[in-house]
Amino acid sequence: MSHHIKVLLAKPGLDGHDQGAKVVARAMMDAGFEVIYTGLRQTPEAVAHMALEEDVDVISLSSLAGSHIPFCTKLKPLLEANGLTDKLWVIGGNLPAQDHQALRELGFKGIFPTGSKLDDIVGYIRANVKVA
Repeated sequence: MSHHIKVLLAKPGLDGHDQGAKVVARAMMDAGFEVIYTGLRQTPEAVAHMALEEDVDVISLSSLAGSHIPFCTKLKPLLEANGLTDKLWVIGGNLPAQDHQALRELGFKGIFPTGSKLDDIVGYIRANVKVA
């Protein structure tokens, strides 16, 4: 039996906008990924806990509220402490170009600003996740 790519899609902090996250989640499901959507207003601790509990391949965030750098700065050590550094970390949403390098330095390899194509997100995950 082949393993499906399993993705945690989280909405960090006080971000109350989830229409885009739901569109991305649907595209991932249509691509055959198993998607666990956290719902709104997640803490870094909750995201790290769910990623560990669900044994996901991908930890993805959808951020439109502008708090992505502080949130990711708090999330990184929690993911590291839970042994999740071998997972693919991706983020999408309202991500100004000047923040991309800081996000990469925090461990987020896939960065998808507003307007990114769904096929590009799915393709990036497929190309960068090794499943049995």
